[in-house]
Amino acid sequence: MARVYNFGAGPATLPVDVLQEAQADLVDYKGSGMSIMEMSHRGKEYDAVHNEAVANIKELLGLNDDYAVLFLQGGASLQFAMLPMNFLGEGQTADYVNAGSWGAAAVKQARLIGNVSIAADCQKDIPTRMPELSEMKWTPGAVYSHITTNETISGAQFKALPETGSPLIADMSSDILSRPLDYSRCTVIYAGAQKNLGPSGVALVAIRKDFAEKGNISLPAMLRYQTHIENNSLYNTPPCFSIYMLCLTTRWLKKVGPENLFKQNRDKAQLIYDAIDASGFYRGTAKKEYRSDMNVTFRLPTEELETLFIKQASEAGMKQLKGHRSVGGIRASIYNAFPVDGVQALVAFMKDFEARNG
Repeated sequence: MARVYNFGAGPATLPVDVLQEAQADLVDYKGSGMSIMEMSHRGKEYDAVHNEAVANIKELLGLNDDYAVLFLQGGASLQFAMLPMNFLGEGQTADYVNAGSWGAAAVKQARLIGNVSIAADCQKDIPTRMPELSEMKWTPGAVYSHITTNETISGAQFKALPETGSPLIADMSSDILSRPLDYSRCTVIYAGAQKNLGPSGVALVAIRKDFAEKGNISLPAMLRYQTHIENNSLYNTPPCFSIYMLCLTTRWLKKVGPENLFKQNRDKAQLIYDAIDASGFYRGTAKKEYRSDMNVTFRLPTEELETLFIKQASEAGMKQLKGHRSVGGIRASIYNAFPVDGVQALVAFMKDFEARNG
């Protein structure tokens, strides 16, 4: 069976090398006589995979031993609540940037816990964008500041981490390890794995240990970061297969090389944006200075043409190009594992479709 080009926003395409290695080991992992899905999470085989995944993430993010790397369940959505439950106490304030659907979702959950100050709000701006540095207003003494570095639905991305004056927490679900950043500027980084790190089922959290120690000790054990740090994410049975796949993906990232990958990601996105900008038929939805390298969003002149575009692209082997149901349009998600030839195929299709329908 020929593989299609999967432009899905998540779960998203995985490296073929990773899939093939997992396939080879699926029934009999490294001569153990059983699948890694069947093994004890306390056994030596799984323990080696788990600890390698932790080490690889630290290396790729450039984090030292001041940070703990956790593999948790509930996706980024649980982190929306778990973070304020741990760190936003009575009489305290946390700053949030609301620049899109996922930033708004984080705000909504935090407000159930405590006082939230909106440092900037451009969620409903069209074209979509991230806030200018000058318009972000940070609260003196805030317990933390929260941003979403890449808004998957709107196709807008922070191009630099802001200076906040308080511990910076970043939801990097859709652009983690996709570009060069000083990740150590963040006190907490979290990301659902299903876009750039592996399959769904596990969320990555990298957290400074001294910050985690400040967490609310009255919470149930599963909701405390300190619990998971003390148990190396093994307090309960973790999502072992998802972590195994994340481990294989981090090996692949190291093999490709971060700098090579970063350049490829920029070049892939630019190919599509150049096609959009050269056309009077396609219209990008994000402001140029905030265009995402991971989620390229654009519109056609009519919704009928968009429906036809999605249908014909699918027939040509380019799947999941439909924009999020809340905004419509077209969305091409081109994460780390997405191949260059898939982007080239999409650009060729865009030009042909415009010639036939423009």
